[in-house]
Amino acid sequence: MSRKTHDTDQAARRMVGVDVGGTFTDVFVLDEAAGKASVAKVPTTRPDQSGGFLAGIGREVDDKSTLSVVVHGTTAGTNALLERKGAKIGVITTQGLRDVLEMRRRDRPRTWGLRGDFEPVVPRALRLEVPERTLADGTIRTPVDLDAVRAAGQMLIDEGCLAVAVLFANAYANPENEARAVEALRALWPNAHVSASSEILPEIREFERFSTTALNAYLQPEVSGYLTRLDDALRDAGFAGEFMIVQSNGGVMPVAEASRLPVRTALSGPAAGVIAAAYIAETAGFPDVITGDMGGTSFDVSLVAEGQQMLSPQTSIDFGMVVRSPMIEITTIGAGGGSIAWVDKGGLLNIGPESAGSTPGPVAYGQGNTRPTVTDANVVLGRIDPDNPIGGKLDRLDVDAAARAIDTHVGAPLGLDTLQAAEAILRVANARMAGAIRLVSIERGFDPKRFAFMPFGGGGALHSGAMMADVGLSRTLVPRYPGVTSALGCVIADMRQDFVQTVNAMLDGMDTGALGSVMQDHVDKGLALLDAAETRFEARETEFALDMAYLGQTHTVSVPLAVTVTDGVVTPPTREQIADAFDATYRESYGRLLQNGVRRVMNLRSAVTGKRPKFDLTTLAPEGGSVEAARKGTRRVHFGDAWHETAIYDRLALPIGATIDGPAILEQPDTTVLIEPELHGTVDRFGNTIITAKEG
Repeated sequence: MSRKTHDTDQAARRMVGVDVGGTFTDVFVLDEAAGKASVAKVPTTRPDQSGGFLAGIGREVDDKSTLSVVVHGTTAGTNALLERKGAKIGVITTQGLRDVLEMRRRDRPRTWGLRGDFEPVVPRALRLEVPERTLADGTIRTPVDLDAVRAAGQMLIDEGCLAVAVLFANAYANPENEARAVEALRALWPNAHVSASSEILPEIREFERFSTTALNAYLQPEVSGYLTRLDDALRDAGFAGEFMIVQSNGGVMPVAEASRLPVRTALSGPAAGVIAAAYIAETAGFPDVITGDMGGTSFDVSLVAEGQQMLSPQTSIDFGMVVRSPMIEITTIGAGGGSIAWVDKGGLLNIGPESAGSTPGPVAYGQGNTRPTVTDANVVLGRIDPDNPIGGKLDRLDVDAAARAIDTHVGAPLGLDTLQAAEAILRVANARMAGAIRLVSIERGFDPKRFAFMPFGGGGALHSGAMMADVGLSRTLVPRYPGVTSALGCVIADMRQDFVQTVNAMLDGMDTGALGSVMQDHVDKGLALLDAAETRFEARETEFALDMAYLGQTHTVSVPLAVTVTDGVVTPPTREQIADAFDATYRESYGRLLQNGVRRVMNLRSAVTGKRPKFDLTTLAPEGGSVEAARKGTRRVHFGDAWHETAIYDRLALPIGATIDGPAILEQPDTTVLIEPELHGTVDRFGNTIITAKEG
């Protein structure tokens, strides 16, 4: 399934990006020196995703020794959290704080009702208390009882716990008690899976710190084992380069760091897609873009404004499972190609969240599923060629079986014929996807008219026309290889390390020298990580921001600081510079300042980034060709309430500058692009297809 396939010269040094999704594993291989790229899409293997990972690379690369870098966007951590399939772990905490993970923020999964059914990932019997106490100002009132710590650790080992989290009160202010406890635990614990809150998140607010650290411990055995298997298999196959993992902040980190901090890999696959989309869109002249990653299980939406991704300091993976770590803001709904359509007891048509995944997959796959999916609706309406299914796993799709499933589960309950039922499935799916796009745009003050829509994943480009019509987006930009965009993002993602430290001081009396020391420590750690990497960086960048508020306020604003770093040495800002930065940020956010308000600094956030080289996107552009030669014929496709004779094209054979009027379908091995009757598409100089409304 290669395009512009690489040469067989074994001296070539190539980069590989691998994204493991719920249905398919995507591989993007780049040989920039030769100006060539290739892609592969293979079924994801379950329960061990490493099989599909290695099979995908093997599809395109015979000799692993020719690879310089392998970068992986993984859903292993996300899936383990969502499916509650992490390890059996224990918690050792301060006396009196045993139930912080269960109490949370006194919230509940459902608005109504007096009872909740939330269970933390650590059962109460495995949350043990020990004598110790550090005050909020860092003073140690009660030194940690190390004998009690050792006894608790042995008890958890005897109970079969594979990892442990140490969660002490106010450890962000002074980690001494926690550090001593961790040292004692690591001396007796049978593996390396000991997580300390002061190492994972030295930030104020007990629940968020406890939750993030506990989830890190919960993921460590699963994720580190998975990554170790991959690393060993690559090394055994002759790979001698660098193996890196995408973080949820859009950067990458070495596999050893990912094994130590697996909680930072949550949503890493979708994050890689957003990174790629932002780079492709800005290069093509569209700095404002809304991405829509439609895979087999979900539809992931993110907004990029003026070339910048939106970062959220905190995300809830599921109710009560809070991760406080910088993440690209991604809204996920269960509306993928494999999402199952069903009619509830009230006679309403629903899509998802249950998905058929890759196995058994949609009904048309013929692998045992009998309930219709979004993909089945597209197949019945002629929008997907049944003789050329993506992924290389099947020879042909069963259109008749898909139609029967739609009739049985949707048509009959709603009194619709097959085509009406299939169109209804797509209308509901499109409405759900449009709602997710409105959530990240209109509801946050962004006018969708100024944004392009970038669909990717295997199914996104089938729904772009509906998104333009339903939301009012100006145009659609379909990247050259939409089915493997997240894998491409793995190749171009920068190496980034984020740090946080609670300061909790009034600005007027704050010691800026002490603040500078923390900044310097963050920079030193970040640069050391970059120095240890084998990857070449074009530049190294540092960013600093303070979480600040007026005294008495609960919510903070993020105040970016212009801090000079020369040869790795930080020049800390003055109080006056911090005050001016806060005033500018606060005024921009709220339109005014508070008279006589006392400024308070809560947290310092730092980021050290190694900018990896970006490849020339013209590498992906078509070479020659003609519209006539790319035309494959016609097929009847259903739009609205009528069949249309629709032109079918080999998308990758279309030349630069080609214009295709709808209705048309552009086919390629990793996706299908639908151009509806009222739209037309143009191929730009990078091989992207720009879809806009027909003039007049």
